[in-house]
Amino acid sequence: MTHKEKRLYLIKELLLELPQYRKVEIPNNVEEQKQLLRSLMNIRSPRPIGKEFLKIQDEYLSAEVEEKGITDSDTLPVSPINSRLILWRGDITTLKVDAIVNAANSSLRGCFLPCHSCVDNIIHSVSGIQLRLACDELMTEQGNDEPTGMAKITPAFNLPCRYVLHTVGPIVYGQLTEQHCRQLEDCYRSCMELAASNGLKSIAFCCISTGEFHFPQKKAAEIAVQIVTKFLQNNAQIEKVIFNVFKQEDYDIYKAILYT
Repeated sequence: MTHKEKRLYLIKELLLELPQYRKVEIPNNVEEQKQLLRSLMNIRSPRPIGKEFLKIQDEYLSAEVEEKGITDSDTLPVSPINSRLILWRGDITTLKVDAIVNAANSSLRGCFLPCHSCVDNIIHSVSGIQLRLACDELMTEQGNDEPTGMAKITPAFNLPCRYVLHTVGPIVYGQLTEQHCRQLEDCYRSCMELAASNGLKSIAFCCISTGEFHFPQKKAAEIAVQIVTKFLQNNAQIEKVIFNVFKQEDYDIYKAILYT
């Protein structure tokens, strides 16, 4: 089965699960096919699926990751003020590291909006449908939504990292409060503690809460660096922490903190 044939197989199988979409015409354009596949993965509820589907999905997604290119965290330059801290601008789903952090919503089951631009959606789309299933298992066992500031760990499946840490950041409506700041501190602290307790040596943080959750970027970066630095002073397990940014504005903010 070629790469294209695998993509078409996955689309057709997912369409068959949805009677209302079974007559949807699959586009000929490659990018439109990729968007359709991602959309179908995004809206799929967490329920079991056959081994053959998962096998072909894993082969397809792994090839997609390879095509995008993988960045080895060991090759990234460190901060001149702390050799255990790294600033990197790029796609977190291409990073080879022990764990990446996902800025999740309180249901912890991923973003269900087709092709949404949030990091939660992107991570689940690249990892595969197993990630939602793993999160659903954790949350079903827990019996309630994930509290703000806490964190959970799952395998990374088709991502180049080994694990995903899922944390729920504070949502800022209106004025930033001390509670918002404490909750964001808890996010970084919970992820560091979880990574260390699982024997991980490297972790990459996205910019928690600064996107859809509207936490001010500069204050969020200051909190992130402060909490991580303080944790590293008392813990030797984690050897490397990467602050991953996507926007130039966030890069400039972190650079001012980590390079001066």
